[in-house]
Amino acid sequence: MYAGAEGWTEARAKAEAFVSKLTLAEKVNLTTGSGWMADNCLGNTGSVPRLGLRALCLQDGPVGLRFSDYNSAFPSGQTVGATWSRKIWAARGRALGAEAKGKGIDVILAPSSGPLGRVPAGGRNNEGFGSDPYLQGQAAAEMVQGIQSEGVIACAKHWIANEQEHFREFISSNVDDKTMHELYAWPFADAVRAGVGSIMCSYNQINNSYACQNSKMMNGILKGEMGFQGFVVSDWMAQHSGVASALAGLDMTMAGDIDWSSFGRSYWGSNLTMAVLNGTVPEWRIDDMAMRIMSAFFKVGNEVESLPKTNFNSWSRHVSGFGNQAIGENYGVINGLVDVRKGKEHANHIRDSAAKGTVILKNNGILPLRAPRFLAVVGEDARTNPQGPNSCRDRACNNGTLAMTWGSGTANFPYLIDPHSALQRQAIDDGTRYESVLTNKDWASIETVISQPHAIAIVFVNAASGEGYLKVEGNAGDRSNLNLWNNGDELIKNVSSVNPRTIVVIHSVGPVLMEWHTNPNISAILWAGLPGQESGNSIVDILYGKKSPGRSPFSWGPSRESYGTDIIYEDQGEWPPQQDFKEGLFVDYRHFDKVAPEGSPEAPMYEFGFGLSWSEFEYSDLVIERHSAPDFVPTTGFAPPAPVLSDKESSMAFAYPPTIRRVRRWIYPWLDTDEHGAPIPDDPEYGISPNTSFPAGATDGGPQPLLPSSGGQGGHPQLWDVMYTVRCTIKNVGSRTTDEIPQLYVSLGGPDEPVRVLRGFDRLEDIGPGMSVEFRAELTRRDVSNWDPVAQNWVVTKHPKRVWVGSSSRDLRLSASLDEGELRD
Repeated sequence: MYAGAEGWTEARAKAEAFVSKLTLAEKVNLTTGSGWMADNCLGNTGSVPRLGLRALCLQDGPVGLRFSDYNSAFPSGQTVGATWSRKIWAARGRALGAEAKGKGIDVILAPSSGPLGRVPAGGRNNEGFGSDPYLQGQAAAEMVQGIQSEGVIACAKHWIANEQEHFREFISSNVDDKTMHELYAWPFADAVRAGVGSIMCSYNQINNSYACQNSKMMNGILKGEMGFQGFVVSDWMAQHSGVASALAGLDMTMAGDIDWSSFGRSYWGSNLTMAVLNGTVPEWRIDDMAMRIMSAFFKVGNEVESLPKTNFNSWSRHVSGFGNQAIGENYGVINGLVDVRKGKEHANHIRDSAAKGTVILKNNGILPLRAPRFLAVVGEDARTNPQGPNSCRDRACNNGTLAMTWGSGTANFPYLIDPHSALQRQAIDDGTRYESVLTNKDWASIETVISQPHAIAIVFVNAASGEGYLKVEGNAGDRSNLNLWNNGDELIKNVSSVNPRTIVVIHSVGPVLMEWHTNPNISAILWAGLPGQESGNSIVDILYGKKSPGRSPFSWGPSRESYGTDIIYEDQGEWPPQQDFKEGLFVDYRHFDKVAPEGSPEAPMYEFGFGLSWSEFEYSDLVIERHSAPDFVPTTGFAPPAPVLSDKESSMAFAYPPTIRRVRRWIYPWLDTDEHGAPIPDDPEYGISPNTSFPAGATDGGPQPLLPSSGGQGGHPQLWDVMYTVRCTIKNVGSRTTDEIPQLYVSLGGPDEPVRVLRGFDRLEDIGPGMSVEFRAELTRRDVSNWDPVAQNWVVTKHPKRVWVGSSSRDLRLSASLDEGELRD
């Protein structure tokens, strides 16, 4: 722990004062979930009623509050990633945090930076912000700060290398040390530096050790190198051991059960109490768990005595019902129907962010629309699901417009504005003739409409994915292919064969194959992602030029094979399945830059960072300033010994209180005793003998050597020394006021490094015709460093380094050697 890290010192002092008063059972109660469906929230800890602390409430998720009501449904992370706007990400975090706080939620399971997007068919890629670690990290940091500014603990997930849904509970992601640090762990370091209070460990294994009991990942990289001071919580039922997970760095288990059918049995709960009593888990470790949980609690501004009550129930939309839905206990008022949307404030943000996250991939001049004479809208993706937007369990269907993924990263729509309704309203206002055929199948009716004079045909198509516990149209989480769903490709080909003014709008969870994209009859292609509740309004804002579009947060390859990675769909004869990340750092645009230069048949159709604008911009006057940052000094010395806050008296408070009425399927921290008062293991099958062998040092709470790469929040403090400042002038040489999104890429040199990597960007807003603005980016030591597996530290190599600035990863207008920059103090 680094007690001096910004924002944590006071929180840690408050946590120590609180935890010092707890009995052993109360500490265990904080670390162990009370059981699936046993309380109001998706996940609930035990409470400490003696000191006035209610059960802590953990709830999904990334696009809004799952299993709730009167809440907003935000765009997907990937969609807002396409805005490339720190301002939008921070506002999203504040809105999510405010809604969670209003419902009495203490930990919101967001943001998501894993999966990163190693495989384009990955089912949950859309929950993150794009297929680049720098972009992901910048978005995650802004989200964390926004959420926690509202008094709610953010939970960054899923730690780590959780890149596919097939076999997700068992698969081993086999990743080398350099790739782990420079790619998959990178955005989590940004979240830690931003002060994130919790991190969720994932289902998968890393190098054949489960993420939630992998000491290298949790104790080594996360807590040791990055200085993470909050708590690690398991994904639901991702814990596979009791003592081993405790010693490896897990701090909280959710939902507490061993598995989905264990009915109140837990690896922790009473088993953790027994493990502390028999010395298998040292007292300092249970203190550390409780300290980390309460430090995060106080870090975001909470106080025990003023913590708002949880006012909703995840398992029922009725006002009255059973508080414990698992067994039908505690009947009463369970849902306060509290509206947390802040009037139109959050809706306006959602509309704005979804519009600015829409990417124009092709435009021959047809856009923006200006009161067209005749608008013909085609496709079932333009309409709402006839059964209602919330009719499918966790949104597990694709019937109507696609505005949200399926699975745990969902929310209930308070309403859904579909594209048909919004476009029809705009057409009425403009005096435009408007017709629609809201199906993909009735070609005769479609052809009749789109073949008429003056018709501009807008075709809406989609491609979905989601979490692996649900299967939709044969897709078990991960996409089975990269094609459009529901004959979308055929629909586009048919419409464009008849209508020379065809506009295609894609709602999707990532890239799709577009063999039709060069068809001259297709005048425009737009990717609108998963836009949330304001879907129709946001696409109208872009089609009619009311808002400025975004840039693609991933590459659009010409074929599935062109990406160089894929999902493991079938059992390959070895168990657990082995997913070797042989491509190393070469994911998405880094892979294409390596194997498919411009003009190659395998080059992307549309590269990472690409997107058309409403104007033209000229880049000039690139200036590099070198700063005389001090030499990097690896951290040395020892961490202080782990404090033990327990005393013998509190450790002995392990027996069931005589006033407790045991509820079936509830997980408890107490133990029964024999006639002599000795503890009796509640579940001998999962009890651990004190003679069990663990790796050397696993229980050592004495002074530990500090890692050379450690020393601060997010890693070594000198990683954030500014080494270079890059500036250039950007001039609007077109005729319209709009936004520009300059991007900065760096070559780190070396024969085995990517051609270039993203290391800076900005969204410069409302640049008028003829106006010039300055793009400015700072490059830190971390930005120009590589991870050295031998030194176990970040190093700036001697290889020459170069910087590029442009409007995408391949449209790079300016370039200069970093070594030639002018030195400034």
